[in-house]
Amino acid sequence: MASKLVLQRRLLRFLQLLAPSSSSSTHVVPFLSVKASECTSLCRKNSLLPSRSYYSRNLSSGSFNLDESQAPLAVDYRSLLDESEFHRLADSTIHSVQEKLEDYGDLVEVDGFDIDYGNDVLTVKLGDLGTYVLNKQTPNRQLWLSSPLSGPSRFDWDRDTKAWIYRRNKANLYKILEGELEQLCGKAIVLS
Repeated sequence: MASKLVLQRRLLRFLQLLAPSSSSSTHVVPFLSVKASECTSLCRKNSLLPSRSYYSRNLSSGSFNLDESQAPLAVDYRSLLDESEFHRLADSTIHSVQEKLEDYGDLVEVDGFDIDYGNDVLTVKLGDLGTYVLNKQTPNRQLWLSSPLSGPSRFDWDRDTKAWIYRRNKANLYKILEGELEQLCGKAIVLS
């Protein structure tokens, strides 16, 4: 009972804060017997909340003029990897990237360059330039990359090209890493 009273008092204070200060006709309702639906309708009547149609109008009035090249490709669920094949391909890719980046780290002069691998997560620190994180997402059968330049990306295995491809822009994981690392560090690297 006491907690119900506290809640009602808080709701009353909240509604008083929402009430326009210039209006002299603010209605205060005794909340001991007011239901949530009555409170909502009272707030709408006093212009404290927009009408329901406001929400549906605003959500549906936007026009989305996306062409096919901007939309992500549809997932062909028949082509999803089984779990053991996914782990084999993902582990191979992550370890290959790790080895090549360790060699790359010896060639570039970046303060704070460090590579760490643990719990299926590869972390590449480039000091003040940012950090890359590459990890497996087993339920989705994807590799996820977090990049200081391009942000997050999710890569699916493409059987035709035998590469990890980002469905939104059809970019290859290796090509993204090669281009961004060259841009950040000033030295070319070949991962594929």
